[in-house]
Amino acid sequence: MPFFEEIEIGHRREIGTYTFTAESIKTFAAKFDPQRFHLDEEEGKNSLFGGLAASGWHVGSACMSLLVADGQRLAREAAARGEEVAVWGPSPGFRDLRWIKPVLAGDTVVYANVVIDKRASGSRPGWGILTARTTGTNQRGEEVYSITASAFVPMRKSG
Repeated sequence: MPFFEEIEIGHRREIGTYTFTAESIKTFAAKFDPQRFHLDEEEGKNSLFGGLAASGWHVGSACMSLLVADGQRLAREAAARGEEVAVWGPSPGFRDLRWIKPVLAGDTVVYANVVIDKRASGSRPGWGILTARTTGTNQRGEEVYSITASAFVPMRKSG
C-alpha cells in the first residue's frame, strides 16, 4: 500500500466485483439481517424491492471484503518489487452511507474507490487521514451503493 505522500486526490481504482446469488443473500440475511424480503423470494417479490433483495449490510460487507483483498494484493505486488509497504491504520469513521437502489439476486456489483481528500492528522504525528468515496454499480450501470470513509495512512519517515 502507498504512503500518505504518494496518494493523489482524484486517484480512482476498481477494487473488485461481487455477484449476489439467492443463496448468498439468504445466508447473510439469516445470520445478520433476517427480514422477510432478504430470506424468501416470494416475500421479496411482493415487497417494495420487487425481488429477493440483498441486505444493505451485505452489500457493504462485500465491498469491505473486496477493499481489504485489493489492499493485500497491492501490498504483495509492492513487496515483490522490493518496495517498502505502508501498513495503514484503522478507519476513524465514515459518513454518507447510501443504499441507492436494491441489489437483487443475480445482480453483479462493481466497486470503485476515489480519493476525495487528504490531510495530515492533527493528533497523530506521522500519520495522514485519507478520505475516499467508494461506490457500487450494478450490471446495468446503475449506482446502487456509496459510502465516504476515512483511514489513517502512515507518512514516510524522513531521513
